[in-house]
Amino acid sequence: MPHSASAKKRHRQNLRDRDRNRAVKSEIKSRIRKVLEAISSGDVTGASEQLRGVAKTADRAAATGTIHRNKAARIKSRMSARLVAASKGGAAKPRKTAKSEG
Repeated sequence: MPHSASAKKRHRQNLRDRDRNRAVKSEIKSRIRKVLEAISSGDVTGASEQLRGVAKTADRAAATGTIHRNKAARIKSRMSARLVAASKGGAAKPRKTAKSEG
């Protein structure tokens, strides 16, 4: 446990920030799950509406430093790729990378 006053304050801040970060990350995961469920059920219009919510939540989390901005971009890119594939009638499959091909 911290002994100095500044260390005690920092500990309180860390606990508060951790709870906030967990809530934000959980919200992102929940929204992603809803988009994927909508895509799997064939509701492309509902999924596109929910994708806007995912993008907004991810961008807000990246702006505050909860997640990295590249992670937010990756989330949005992958979700939109799945949505486009679903709208074309195919199932979205992960892209092959150089490691998985060889």
